[in-house]
Amino acid sequence: MSAVNDRLSDATGAGPSTDVSTAWDSDNESWWDWYMTLAERQDGDGDLVEVSVVDPGPLPGEAEVLAQLAEPYPLDDAAVAAFATDGFVRLPGVITPGAAEVLRRRLEIMLTDRSSASGLRSREMMWLEDDLVRAAVLSPRIGSISAALLGVDALRLYHDSALCKEPGAGRTPWHEDAHHFPLDSHDVVSTWMPLQAAPAAMGPLAFARGMRARDVVAGLPFDKHGTSFDRQVSRAFDDAGVEVVEEPFALGDVSFHSTLCFHTAGANRSTQPRMVLGATYYGEGARIIDAPTMVSGDWRLFVPDTEPGERAASSRNPLLDIRRASSRRW
Repeated sequence: MSAVNDRLSDATGAGPSTDVSTAWDSDNESWWDWYMTLAERQDGDGDLVEVSVVDPGPLPGEAEVLAQLAEPYPLDDAAVAAFATDGFVRLPGVITPGAAEVLRRRLEIMLTDRSSASGLRSREMMWLEDDLVRAAVLSPRIGSISAALLGVDALRLYHDSALCKEPGAGRTPWHEDAHHFPLDSHDVVSTWMPLQAAPAAMGPLAFARGMRARDVVAGLPFDKHGTSFDRQVSRAFDDAGVEVVEEPFALGDVSFHSTLCFHTAGANRSTQPRMVLGATYYGEGARIIDAPTMVSGDWRLFVPDTEPGERAASSRNPLLDIRRASSRRW
């Protein structure tokens, strides 16, 4: 057995490396500091590189940002089909460059007091504190896209997240979200909204193409202490010829990925921080699984007053306005 990971407590670090049955016993910032240690480092970690900063143009006021986020997005049938087949889709122009910059500045303020041993500053549940973040996370625009991709009529929020990967911060390990979210449904989608252009040097989100890619790595033992799982997933995908889609994100692009889609993110080898606003949504009716594990972090922060086996429908899991979801034939 590998050495015990020093980011784990005595309770979570106990037992075999594959044993994650113990509940997480710290906050979610500490969870990220642990989880980032599970990523295999890659060759080529040299000097940081300068990247071009995209000028967003004149910045809109908050009222204009909110109005933009209430407008429908022209989602076509090809995008819906791609999501169903590939497990993910990256959509252009979901937000304007100006709106992205306004949101980036707001998240930077909200992360001012956050630090991280891993170089990934994080924060969740910001929608409870800030009207602008609330409008973005609960927007009809994002909600309608998410509902249309999942093919559901009612959608709830699991949580939002700000993820700021600082210059020099390492990779995020390979994973599928079904391993993380303690929900008994696969009608779950996560968004990844970079709030600046995310070229290759910044380590944009990368996806294993195809909903069957997970079958290739089924049965690989998870390793809570080291990088063996991440390394084995990468090798298995290489051996099976699974296509890994790692493309830069233009300012305004947003990706949507299924809870069954394996994904990773590269190290930030640029001189600029990489700020992302993420959120996860699930179909109405989902329940908390019978035995959440440490891999779900502090899930009771996201679904309070709810016990395993009960419907995930707390006051912190509002229904989204998806009245326009059926209009993907806009």
